[in-house]
Amino acid sequence: MPFDLQPTLTGRYLTLRPLLVDDFIDLYRAASDPLIWEQHPEPTRYQETVFRKFFQGALDSGGAFVIINNASLQIIGSSRYFGYNPEKSEIEIGWSFLAREYWGGEYNGEMKKLMLEHAFRFVEN
Repeated sequence: MPFDLQPTLTGRYLTLRPLLVDDFIDLYRAASDPLIWEQHPEPTRYQETVFRKFFQGALDSGGAFVIINNASLQIIGSSRYFGYNPEKSEIEIGWSFLAREYWGGEYNGEMKKLMLEHAFRFVEN
């Protein structure tokens, strides 16, 4: 069975679903806080023109997700799979961010747990 790079993954707090073109406004709303990108190599990603390039790259990757808060049904961030290599049994997880109000709680851990559990169905851990 081939690696499904964009399944819908559901946890207690979050749902990860494939990124869609129509998600731009809601995802940019979550990403437009300069503090999210303050220590990032691209610290101006909170600017719409810079974020638009990131968003297009996410769409083009074929492995990007929006992160949805199950309680509010709001998009609160993004992550993606990239670089799947079945011969080496490896996949990258990254390009992740969450809106600042979701830092330091259960959200990032659950996001990564859902993605890792899915990935370990296809790669050796």
